[in-house]
Amino acid sequence: MDIRARFLGAAGTVTGSRYLLEVGDFNFLVDCGLFQGRKELRLRNRDKFPIPPQELEAIVLTHAHMDHIGYLPKLVKDGFSGPIYCTTATAELAEILLLDSGKLQEEEAEYARKKGYSKHENPEALYTVEDAEAVFPLFVPKDFKKTFSIHPSVEVTYYHAGHILGAAITKVVIKGDSQTKKLVFSGDLGRYHDPLLFPPTLIPEADVVWIESTYGDRVSTSVKPEDELAKAINDVFAREGLAIIPAFAVGRTQLVMYYLYQLMKKGKIPRVPIYLDSPMAINVSKLYREFHQDHQLIAVLDDKDQHPFQHSQLHYFTKQEQSRTLNDLRGKAIIISASGMATGGRVLHHLFHHLPNEKNGIIFVGYQAEGTRGRSLVDGEPRVRIYGLDIPVKAKIYSVEGLSAHADQNELMEWAEGFNEKPKLAFIIHGEKESADVLSQKLNEELGWNAIIPNYLESFMLFEGI
Repeated sequence: MDIRARFLGAAGTVTGSRYLLEVGDFNFLVDCGLFQGRKELRLRNRDKFPIPPQELEAIVLTHAHMDHIGYLPKLVKDGFSGPIYCTTATAELAEILLLDSGKLQEEEAEYARKKGYSKHENPEALYTVEDAEAVFPLFVPKDFKKTFSIHPSVEVTYYHAGHILGAAITKVVIKGDSQTKKLVFSGDLGRYHDPLLFPPTLIPEADVVWIESTYGDRVSTSVKPEDELAKAINDVFAREGLAIIPAFAVGRTQLVMYYLYQLMKKGKIPRVPIYLDSPMAINVSKLYREFHQDHQLIAVLDDKDQHPFQHSQLHYFTKQEQSRTLNDLRGKAIIISASGMATGGRVLHHLFHHLPNEKNGIIFVGYQAEGTRGRSLVDGEPRVRIYGLDIPVKAKIYSVEGLSAHADQNELMEWAEGFNEKPKLAFIIHGEKESADVLSQKLNEELGWNAIIPNYLESFMLFEGI
């Protein structure tokens, strides 16, 4: 039996995670994400899939972020009908996110049609809400730390990765006629001192490792990110301004709400209204009660008087009419809204209305990929395009990197050092060129790994005749 790997995404870039494994005549995919960011990357979502979707027999997901699950409706629409394995929380989150994504795809196509800015006469959505719903019956939820088979020769086990609710490091064990091989996919690794989630699990042994490198070139300077967040908020309030926090609905929003509640209780920031303007984030926050075994916040959630997701300063806005009332908001208040990279969602109309006011502050709390509006703002662009108009950037831009859900360079190295024996081969994935280069060099020089950075669509024979 031969084992071959092909890199269909997140190779040389931080989005579009898709790894094709060919184990003899059994083909399966690890992750099935959307490409995001630069236009040339987004266009890959429209490309013909490298193999007929009907030839894929299974998909194994690491977690529910869109750059890891967002291509599923398109693949199913084009003919994939096999099982999609994931943790139980990932299945729940994926349904919330994919429904929202299908709705956004439909709205964007309709907007392009109405405004006439597409080169296509009749622009079509990549997929629809109905296409997203067709994915859900294929989910096969699995528990952490319980091995399951996806083929007579292939077993999978999920371990906690941190990062977001349900995120998993994925171990794939392949049993050949004469040898057994272990493949380990880091997925996206979380922080080692996250107050909400468990730290990434150390895996003792692997023949081949896929390791993410989002922050492979960065060491977090903030020991206490909540203090950095407080500093930014107080700076905005000193100008009598409004603080807008673009945050991913899954994970980041809940962490930000936790810290804001702590900061208010401890008197480190004023008690001001907090508006959570994201129906998706509101739905996700409810899942923390259901999946209490997947995080370490249960003691906090059990204390009704100390609940960071339910208190008098926090206001949940689900309806668009409520959201629109925030356009006229002035003075000391905090708006949390998706998307985290300002690529879409309700946060855009908040930026549209509040970026031109020099009193206000936009506080980014996570990674901003190349080609995103968030990256342009963090990089200091004087104007950004929103709804087809150039909006002047007068508000002050802040970046609190310590709040990222991604492990930094030191934490990635710490996870790598957890292997008792160095793997025969390591693929550096899910990172822009510079971060992947730096992490690859550190792994090779400091740990003696054979770490390489694959190219998009590159194929590797991992093992022959096992």
